[in-house]
This record gives sequence, structure tokens and C-alpha cells, in this order.
Amino acid sequence: MGSYLVTGAAGFIGSAIARRLVTEGNEVVTIDNLSTGFLENIPEGVSFIQGNCQDPDVIEKLRKKCFDAILHIAGQSSGEISFDNPSYDLATNTESTLRLISYGLETGCTRFIYASSMSVYGTVADTAIDEKHVTYPLSFYGVGKLASEHYMRIYETMGLRPTALRYFNVYGPGQNMSNLRQGMVSIFLAQALETGNVVVKGSPDRYRDFIYIDDVVDVTLSTIANEKAVGEVFNVGTGVKTTVEKLLLLIKDGLGGDIGIEFSSGTPGDQKGIYADITKLKTVLGFTPKTVLKDGLESMIQWASKNNSNI
Repeated sequence: MGSYLVTGAAGFIGSAIARRLVTEGNEVVTIDNLSTGFLENIPEGVSFIQGNCQDPDVIEKLRKKCFDAILHIAGQSSGEISFDNPSYDLATNTESTLRLISYGLETGCTRFIYASSMSVYGTVADTAIDEKHVTYPLSFYGVGKLASEHYMRIYETMGLRPTALRYFNVYGPGQNMSNLRQGMVSIFLAQALETGNVVVKGSPDRYRDFIYIDDVVDVTLSTIANEKAVGEVFNVGTGVKTTVEKLLLLIKDGLGGDIGIEFSSGTPGDQKGIYADITKLKTVLGFTPKTVLKDGLESMIQWASKNNSNI
């Protein structure tokens, strides 16, 4: 049995990772400020510390416990929202990383898994993007994520054993359906269920790489004990390009009825389109995503339909 700090376990991805670790018999501690997550999302058996990961007083509450690994999943996770308060975005996504790295090195925990983002790439050509592609983020969110990656790279010379996972568009049951500024699938689905009408910010020919939550959990946990992952950056996507128009059609089919669609202007820092080259994911980690978008959406729609009181 291992002991892990998983930040952000009141949120979508963090709670799924923490739940799997607890199910497998591990001890899990989380820090979460509940700004976008929900207390009820924290899995049973997880020790909860409420507060910000960048707050030294909150870090002190860990009481110098040494973990087998720190999985830093918490953080403000919207490019759009990052323009509202860039300083907060920097604190929650970058300063928090520095605090947790320092804590890990002080207590002898050198294994550090970081939830980065495809937002670090910025504007790219219409082709699968690999990890060696130039990074030129368009949002404060992307800048903060990339900065954390560079801090980890430098700390590696001081004994840190980091891995950065550049998550693409994660979706699935448990996603926050009340936040209409983060998560393309959850935004569209929440609107469709609540009003039967979807307002799309941007053009229908934009495209993304949508990866199901179970696949994200699988690949994240697979990196912890894999020495080949140490010091590396991985795209966590499917390698499949899906347009906004295609996503809306799949949601419409999944709901079994007609939905209205309106298009409005885009949001600051939004990428026209991006999808992952996952060659490195397959060759180094031996991992291939299992869930295709149609099946993942079906599971998410079933879950959301039963829980639409949260919308």
C-alpha cells in the first residue's frame, strides 16, 4: 500500500484519481479550496485539508508527512477564466507547484506528477502535435502551466523526479456541469439538458482531442512507478481530431432529440484547434486510450441525465 498526496480531489480529475488510489488500497490525502470542486466529490477514505496549495499555512497541515508521490491535479483550469484574474491563476497553477515541490524535497518525496495542459502549445497547424512542438501559450492559464513545467525541469537537477502530463480535453461522468466556462463537452451537454439550446463560443469548425476520464486516470497512475516517465512530458489525448460540429452532432444523437444551436464570438486565448500526437504515450508508457468519444459521451449523458439537478 502506498501513500499519496492528490491535490484537487474535490474536482473532476482529482477525485477520479483519488478514488482509484483508495479503491486499490492506498492512503490518500488531498488539499482543495472548493472553489470549483464539491465536498461530496471527495472519495470516502481520503483525508481532506481545505485551503490553497500555495498557502504555506495549509502546507504545514500536512505535518511533514512523506508521501510516495505527489500528484498535483488542483488548479484553476480555464483559459477563459484566467483572463479574469491572472494573479490568481499564477498562484493556483504555478506558485502552488513551487510550494509542493519544496515540500516534497524537504520530506524526501521526490516523485512529482503534474497536471499540465495542451494549452501550452498555443496556435498550431492542422496536424497532430507532439511533445517537441514549439510552446507559445495564448492564455495566462497556458503560461502558468508551462512555467510549472520549466520549474520542474530545473528542480530535477536538485533531486526532483517529475513527470508533466499535458491533458487534452478531458470529459466524462463527474465533470462540473454548473461551470459554463470550462470543459467544452460539459458546457454543451449542460446547456442541452437544461434549455435544449446550446450557445457555442466560436466557430463550428474548431477542433479538439477529447479523452475520457477513465483513460486519464489509467495513464496518470501508470506513470507513478514507471522510471521511463521520470523527467518526461507526455501528451494525454487520443490522437483523434473532432470538430465542434461533430461533437454537437454526437451530443444531439446521444440525447435522442433535437437541440438548438447558436454561435457567438469566441473567447480570449482560445485555440482554433489542436489534437495530440500520442506516439510517445504509446511507445514509452505502452498506453493506448480505450474509450472512443461516442461511447464516452453515452456514459456521460446517462450520468448527467440522472444528475441534472446539479446543473
